[in-house]
Amino acid sequence: MNQDNKQILAIELINVSRRFVSPTGKSLTALRDFNMTVGRGEFVAVVGPTGCGKSTTLNLVTGLAKPSAGEVRLMGGPINGIDPRVGFVFQTDALFPWKNVLDNVMSGPLFRGKSRAEAEKGAKDWLARVGLSKFIHHYPHQLSGGMRKRVSLAQTFINEPEILLMDEPFSALDVQTRTVMHEELLKLWADRKASVIFVTHDLEEAVALADKVYVLTAGPATVKSVYTIDLPRPRVVSEIRYDQTFIDYCKTIWDDLRQEVETSYRRASEAA
Repeated sequence: MNQDNKQILAIELINVSRRFVSPTGKSLTALRDFNMTVGRGEFVAVVGPTGCGKSTTLNLVTGLAKPSAGEVRLMGGPINGIDPRVGFVFQTDALFPWKNVLDNVMSGPLFRGKSRAEAEKGAKDWLARVGLSKFIHHYPHQLSGGMRKRVSLAQTFINEPEILLMDEPFSALDVQTRTVMHEELLKLWADRKASVIFVTHDLEEAVALADKVYVLTAGPATVKSVYTIDLPRPRVVSEIRYDQTFIDYCKTIWDDLRQEVETSYRRASEAA
């Protein structure tokens, strides 16, 4: 990568505010004076109280929503609609239930104009990478939650996204399966080096995966703090949790985050 490319950030949110009208006609502000940067190949995690605008942030980056004020930029340029360089992994499975595993993973390349032979070759390669070569003819309902999530990752990475947005992708999985998926994600990310925004409620998950952790305030959200996670890579998530530096990061960030969680809880109680 040359010096000019290094200077171009993958994602920039500059003094962004996002307001919308509720079904009752009330004007609500989700984000206010929000600033975030993600470098090329950087893994950024975002934590904050429930309902503080984390998912709204992702929608702005995808182009599905527009800022009410401020600017959102991808690779140094403005966002004009849905950008094919962006991949999205959702909290719930985004698999077609009537398609088998192979056809699900092939769908993206076919939609983008690749031949069926090329799409099938790529799909089989990615399914091998996530350990599902023996399950290519299975349907989503025949797979475990962890296996469906692996299909989702293959479905996303086959399109070679430069930017990867992940909205609590592993929250529905049990602890053991989630740890396995962390390892899978880090391997795929290390290979592709996409720029990642990973939204999560799990602080340990954020610290284990990310280069930087953004802590958001209770809504309307703005950035309260940014922590650089100086832990060596490659990381083994199942082992790093016992590292004293990891534990110290979690304690420090939780002290910061807890104030916002308590504020959010208090506001919800008062409104009830």
